[in-house]
Amino acid sequence: MIDKDVILAKSHKVEYHLRRIKEKREISLDKFLDDLDYQESILFNLQMAVQNCIDLAAHIISDEELGMVGSTNEMFYILEENNYIDRDLSENMVAAVGFRNLIVHEYGKVDLKQVYHIVHHNIDDLEHFVKAIVKKCGIS
Repeated sequence: MIDKDVILAKSHKVEYHLRRIKEKREISLDKFLDDLDYQESILFNLQMAVQNCIDLAAHIISDEELGMVGSTNEMFYILEENNYIDRDLSENMVAAVGFRNLIVHEYGKVDLKQVYHIVHHNIDDLEHFVKAIVKKCGIS
């Protein structure tokens, strides 16, 4: 049985980190590329938002005994197969995990222009993920 308190706590953490990103993203690309503090703040909060989505997925899969997971990406496919999220969102979350891995493991190779684009056009995927999970778990 899913622990709704865990779902709510992780959901709130995702929302917190997304709010921090939104506060920091309202600068020009040139300013972002020249300001290490903005870069680090956005990258950290992006990493943490995705990590909390991963934690949500892991919690559901474990508590609902949905199967054995071979990789982080596989978690989102399992959620898709069990009607927690749709195909497009599953693919978008796999992409988010890939980008999170790049941030965590190869910081020097992160394309800051891509980061700028992501925080302006793709972080809604994380919000949609949280909303889908909360809805599926019957939490209002």
